[in-house]
Amino acid sequence: MGIQWYPGHMHKAQKEVREIFNQVDVFIEVLDARIPFSSQNPLVEQIRSDKPTIKILNKTDLADPQKTEQWQEYLEQEQSVKTLAFNAQQSDKREQIIQLIKKMAPTKADTIKTIHALIIGIPNVGKSTLINNIMGRTIAKTGNEPAVTKQQQRIKLEENIILIDTPGMLWPNIENENSGYRLAITGGIKETAFELPDIASYACEYLMQAYPDALMKRFELDELPHTDIELLETIGRKRGCLRSGGMVDLEKVSRLFIMEYRDRYFGDITLETPEMMIEELKQVEIQRQIKEEKRKAKEEQKKARRSRHKKNKR
Repeated sequence: MGIQWYPGHMHKAQKEVREIFNQVDVFIEVLDARIPFSSQNPLVEQIRSDKPTIKILNKTDLADPQKTEQWQEYLEQEQSVKTLAFNAQQSDKREQIIQLIKKMAPTKADTIKTIHALIIGIPNVGKSTLINNIMGRTIAKTGNEPAVTKQQQRIKLEENIILIDTPGMLWPNIENENSGYRLAITGGIKETAFELPDIASYACEYLMQAYPDALMKRFELDELPHTDIELLETIGRKRGCLRSGGMVDLEKVSRLFIMEYRDRYFGDITLETPEMMIEELKQVEIQRQIKEEKRKAKEEQKKARRSRHKKNKR
């Protein structure tokens, strides 16, 4: 599934982050605990290089607690990375975050020098909500729509810590198709970028395998159908999502299914695991190689045509 949404201000935000890179002592990357891998911007990984990074798994109240722990353990295998689980209902993380920032910038922690911490993440991941919770008051704008913050904001966290808030940033090309689906399911991208039946079908297929009991309980089923489409049709008939003639309205039932997932009617659910990510990255690498081979083949064909053209001129 191709995602066609890369607003101009995101390109500008990426450029601005690169420009202030040398000022930044600590990166704070906010991730969606339901999709820690898919909500990571690969461009951020390139930009931050090996700088100290705190990865905050936000929205943990929506995610599977066991899988959140698995993700924290996995992410902290990288030497320069620490993690913190967080959700909007928590208001006691301020001191913990301040101490983590100081720990990640030890050369400045006990001096009068200012520590610059850059907070970054994809749209709608909850950066602004996190900032407001840390500060105990409304500092940053929040909203349910992606891309609320449009420009950098500098916020004084305490005497020698400045927090730099950036607009949510997507990246131009989502190579891993699975990540595109998960971003769409969780609301990380606007609905104009995808077809609802596509992502509902993808969500059904995953949940049937990973959380079958949650689906059967929610929709009062004795057993699950064999396919994702059959499940959507079953739900559609149960919930009255029908067109004239008794046909299931796939668009309507797909919207219902995705909204019920987002509203936690299925319980606390995580859409990916570290094991899934490792396997999917292997597939992405294979796709890159195929793409590169095709590019080289086209270049060879062009050279051959140019060579024949020169010979014909003689």
